[in-house]
Amino acid sequence: MLAMVLERPREPLKLVERPDPEPSDDEVRVRVAACGVCRTDLHVVDGELPKPKLPIVPGHEIVGRIDAIGGRVEGLAVGMRVGIPWLGQTCGRCRYCRSGEENLCDHPLFTGYTRDGGFASHVVANAQYVFRLSETGDDVASAPLLCAGLIGWRSLKIAGDGRELGLYGFGAAAHIIAQVARWQGRDVFAFTRPGDRAARDFARKLGACWVGSSEEAPPEPLDCAIIYAPVGGLVPLALKAVRKGGTVVCAGIYMSDIPSFPYSLLWEERSIKSVANLTRTDGVEFFAVAAAAGIVTETVRYPLSRANEALSDLRSGRLQGAAVLVP
Repeated sequence: MLAMVLERPREPLKLVERPDPEPSDDEVRVRVAACGVCRTDLHVVDGELPKPKLPIVPGHEIVGRIDAIGGRVEGLAVGMRVGIPWLGQTCGRCRYCRSGEENLCDHPLFTGYTRDGGFASHVVANAQYVFRLSETGDDVASAPLLCAGLIGWRSLKIAGDGRELGLYGFGAAAHIIAQVARWQGRDVFAFTRPGDRAARDFARKLGACWVGSSEEAPPEPLDCAIIYAPVGGLVPLALKAVRKGGTVVCAGIYMSDIPSFPYSLLWEERSIKSVANLTRTDGVEFFAVAAAAGIVTETVRYPLSRANEALSDLRSGRLQGAAVLVP
């Protein structure tokens, strides 16, 4: 198989040829049709997440078809179209797994971080953490749903049912969740980088009722806000934008330091919450919602060999929507 491998953080990925991986008894091997490029991949490559398995093949927004299957696997078969997400395995024994909070597992494995991911022609995955996908739908368009969509959905649930929803950072996750929120009947307020006219036009196209700079105040207090950009300085701004009792959700796995802010911004029962990983239940819920809402993803295709270019475009903010690698 071909794979883009990270040998050391902050170095370019290298295209290497490896033997096709063989699945263990509880694994499946998947021929990758498309793999989205997520900001979390960027955090892994840039050394912002601790202790990755090195060398590592990044990528956790994987769509493909099973081409080999382990002896103890049930419910899946060769030829099935599947998706492989960030959560690659949990222990099933810790207090969090036992209480239905497997996203907080004490001993997890993560695709593209602590086990090899989908920046490759083939990948193996624990069969219990693979999502069976519909036979309909484009593979490239489906790939961003495996993380941008799933984490976006979890962050939306944590934000609550408020009608006035603010989205800070209008990239891969926000452009999916804006569509879900509009389908739910919410008003979307989109906050972009100052001067980012393309992102503002994109947000308007997807139905945002107001679009402005992240430094601007919305025309009315928000019920809730989700921060998708990994910028800690947005937290005080979002707190200032939400109403009394409002919620600010930090949706990323990594964020720069949050600056100090006056207690008055948090007072009046405002709250700050974070999102950690996902559960398999989130996936079942979200794929049903995505189908019902008719989610359309905006994607830019790159051949696998240009993974470094895709990461660079994501890092610099040149992307509209989501980057997707195609082997």
